[in-house]
Amino acid sequence: MTTTKHDWTRADAMTPEDIHAAALADPDTQPMTPEDFERMKPTPRTKIIRRALGLSQEEFAARFHIPLGTLRDWEQGRKDPDAAARAYLMVIGRNPAAVTEALQPAP
Repeated sequence: MTTTKHDWTRADAMTPEDIHAAALADPDTQPMTPEDFERMKPTPRTKIIRRALGLSQEEFAARFHIPLGTLRDWEQGRKDPDAAARAYLMVIGRNPAAVTEALQPAP
């Protein structure tokens, strides 16, 4: 049996309603408002796009000409893609074959 330094007895005894009321009483856990959602910028999920294509970070970065360090920063949440990068990621997510073809050297 694993022991922790926390006593979870009180939390285990709470009903879902008690948990909800406690969360609402905490100023750090307030629910998002529709205005909050409107302010949020949609950011393509780089890791999801990459994994859907079955590519490693190295392969994805090389194929789409993205610096590997930049890709890792995006995936690990250290940095957010700027507007141009978000648009590029959206295009990669929707039509990766077209992007790959467009990036090939001219014959």
